[in-house]
Formats: sequence, structure tokens, C-alpha cells
Amino acid sequence: MVDVPFLPYRFSMTPQEALKKLSRGTTEIISLPDLEAKLNEGRPLIIKAGFDPTAPDIHLGHTVLLRKMKQFQDLGHKVVFLIGDFTAQVGDPTGRNELRKKMSLADIEKNAATYKAQVFKILDPQKTSVVFNSHWLNKLTPQDLLELSARSTVAQMLARADFKKRFETGKEISLLEFIYPLLQGYDSVHLKADVELGGNDQKFNLLMGRQLQESYGQKPQVVLMTPLLEGTDGVNKMSKSLGNAIGINDAPNDIFGKVMSISDELMLRYYEILTEVDLELVKKIHPKEAKLLLAQLIVDMFHSVDQSGWAPLLSLKGSTSSSSVGFKAREHFEKTFSQHQIPKDIPEHKVQHGDKLIDILVFTKMSASRNEARRLITEKAISHEGNIVGDENWVPVAGVLKIGKRRFLKLV
Repeated sequence: MVDVPFLPYRFSMTPQEALKKLSRGTTEIISLPDLEAKLNEGRPLIIKAGFDPTAPDIHLGHTVLLRKMKQFQDLGHKVVFLIGDFTAQVGDPTGRNELRKKMSLADIEKNAATYKAQVFKILDPQKTSVVFNSHWLNKLTPQDLLELSARSTVAQMLARADFKKRFETGKEISLLEFIYPLLQGYDSVHLKADVELGGNDQKFNLLMGRQLQESYGQKPQVVLMTPLLEGTDGVNKMSKSLGNAIGINDAPNDIFGKVMSISDELMLRYYEILTEVDLELVKKIHPKEAKLLLAQLIVDMFHSVDQSGWAPLLSLKGSTSSSSVGFKAREHFEKTFSQHQIPKDIPEHKVQHGDKLIDILVFTKMSASRNEARRLITEKAISHEGNIVGDENWVPVAGVLKIGKRRFLKLV
């Protein structure tokens, strides 16, 4: 078992109060009575959450699990942040309708390093154990793997929705993909996890952990599942590739503006999943003010060293600290967008002969990709000196480009 650092365990609240706190923003707990029983044992539980480093940046969607880990951590439990550097080489088949491309070890190591740097914006580094599953999975012998594979069946694997759909439509399923849930489950065996956290799309993998623990003579872990957070489009799961993500390393003004672009309905969901604010208080104030406070709070989560200003925000009375990064981002937003002013410090781009709009958007990083740039142009989200530009091959001239609701670029 991994030695997890933690402060002396104390009952900061009763098990019943803890259960209520931990249940907020979850989609399913297997099982609730088991979690209550574990909390009543009066010992620090081992809380596991695994992240395959398949992308270098963490966005708000990833923080849903991280925040739940932090709640357990604040209650005195042992949090294990597991980086699946070994399992990333296999590839998680969850939600896939085709074979996943194999990642290189170099990319995995690079992404893992950035993960470690970002997660401590939420978790307490002094109370978090960061582990890599290659440390024990690399040590499994062929005999060990044969014994592990014997603890599940092909019928059980094909009952999984992802595999069943692909099998019925004649799409390939590699034997390697069958191994993934077994390896993730074995992580729980090795760590002797009491609770495993994961998104609700991970249910099959999470339950495999319970099954394997029982098979190895351990008490099965509790599975706590969280919802998948919708991106700024309000429809699709937050994803950088879809251009609907809010990265925790994004600039404060960008985070603020992106949060302000979401719908009122999605705003309430963000409050529930990403904060601990009383939802009844949110519903009592004007939606625009509630969204401003949400954006301010989220900016401060990731950019304020001194987070003493959070307390007023949690009661939705507004921040009293003008030094808060979130407060300054709010000032910038209100000055720029509520008063329809163009910021003075916008970036510049010198137009070169042959430049086209789509090339400039990608080169200046005003869009993450050519596909995103085309989407912005199609949605009429780009204007030049107040006039909508709907042609990606438009030849730019001097003036100010407005991209979406909150970004500007001065062409010279």
C-alpha cells in the first residue's frame, strides 16, 4: 500500500454532515450505506482518483473530481492522485467507437509533469500522494497478468456499452482494450482504496475495481461518480478540442469572459458542481449578478494566492478585497463589455501581404485551431470595426478585430 501523507485525523464534522457534503454534485454513489459505514469507522480513508495524462492542460471539467478529492482531504482523509502513465499507453476505451491511437511515452511523461504542476492549485500538496501506476504495473509478470485476466470474462466485457455497440456494428475491439479496466481495477487492489472517484462515464471501470478487490480478498471500495461538466456551448462535454473549455491556466480575463458567456441554466450547474455556495441564495439574486460572482470566484480559485476574499463570495455578498484577481477581472469585464469599450492594451498584429483572416486567427492564437476559427466565422462571431466578417479568406486591413464577446486584436 502507498504511504499517503496526511495531517492527524480529526472529525471536522459528523459522518452525517460529511455524507451530505460529499454527496453534493454527484450522480451516483455505490453504495451510500457503505460510504456512511466507512465514514463511521473513525479512521482516515484512502481516496483514489486516477487521471490518464492524455492531454497537457487541465480544464474546469477535470476539476470536478479534484474538488471532490479536496473535500475528502479537508475532512482528514488520505488522497491519492494517481497518474496513469502505464494505463495511458493502453488507452481508455470509454466512449470510444474506434481504436484509440497509442500515445508515445515521451508525450505521456510531458503531460504528467504538467498535471502535477496544475493539480496543486486545488489540492494541498502536503496532504496529497502523487503516484504513477507504472511503478507497480511494470512489475507484473506474465503469470500475474494471466491470473488478473482470469478474474473477468469476455461476456462481461462485451456487456459494456462501448464494446457492445462496436461489436454489433462490426468495428474492431482489441484484446488490449479488454485489459484496461482490469489494470485500473488492479490499481485499487494495490492501493487498498476505500473510495474511488470518477466521472459517470467511468462506471464500468470503477465497478471492476470493486470486483477485483473482492476477488483478492479485500473489502470493496465505494464508487463515487460525478457528472461530466458541459463546456461553454452548454451541450457537449468540456473539451479543448471542441473549443468549449475553460482552462485553469487561462488568463484571468479569459476565464472571467468565458464564464460570463454561459447560459443562466448552465450557471446554476456550475455553482452546484464547482462551488460550495448555497444554491438557494443563488436563485434569490439577479442572474447577471450571480454569474458575475461565479466568474469572480472561479478566477480566484486558480489565480489568487490570498483567497481570504472567498468568504464574502460564498455568501454571495461580493468580495471586499479590491486586490483579488477575480475582482480585477470583474472590473475589466464590466469596463470593457458592459460599457462597450475597447481595452487599451489589446495585442497587435502586423498584416503581411497574403494574410487571410483564418491564418491570422490561428497565428495570433485567437483561436486554438483552424476548425475553431471556421466555427467562429460561421457563427458570425468575428467583426472588423463593427462589421461582421463571414469569409475566412477575407483579406484583413488595418483596424480592430473583435473575436467573440471578449477578445480583440488590433491589425496594423
